[in-house]
Amino acid sequence: MLVQGNYIALVTAPGVVVHEFAHQFFCRLFGVAIFDVKYFQMGDPVGYVQHEPVRNPVHQLFIGTGPFFINTILALLIAFPAAIPVFLFNDGSVFDFLLLYLGMSIGMHAFPSTGDAKVLWDTLWLGKNVSLWLRIVTLPIVGLIYLGALGSMVWLNLAYGMGIAFGLPILIVRYFA
Repeated sequence: MLVQGNYIALVTAPGVVVHEFAHQFFCRLFGVAIFDVKYFQMGDPVGYVQHEPVRNPVHQLFIGTGPFFINTILALLIAFPAAIPVFLFNDGSVFDFLLLYLGMSIGMHAFPSTGDAKVLWDTLWLGKNVSLWLRIVTLPIVGLIYLGALGSMVWLNLAYGMGIAFGLPILIVRYFA
């Protein structure tokens, strides 16, 4: 399974890079020191950001879930201008198909990993001085991350990437047309 996962990661490497960049972006935003970043590698994990423990637990919530928001928004912004000619007018260029591939690839890697979920859990549930409201908010998020990981076994991440890159632009255009 790892070999197959490596090939998928290689084909969707732009999404892996954006995923790790999103973690790094939120670390920088909150002044969390970064020790090491691997944007892409053929191995397990395919990418990572190692950072110091956060001083404010809310920062860990943003660092851990950042890829969901950054990847989703970027995938939509990249794919939107290409989805219109390809899917609505059946008239796409090679560049349009490249943009759709990039959007789908980035969208596929929007889900935080189980490693991200573990860090969230350890920091926000097992950590000290974490407010009750933050723990309550974190519980379903960690659960959803693990469900997303299970769903990736049946290509949920691919369906999400396609939905963001292909489906959402079509729905938006049809709604406003």
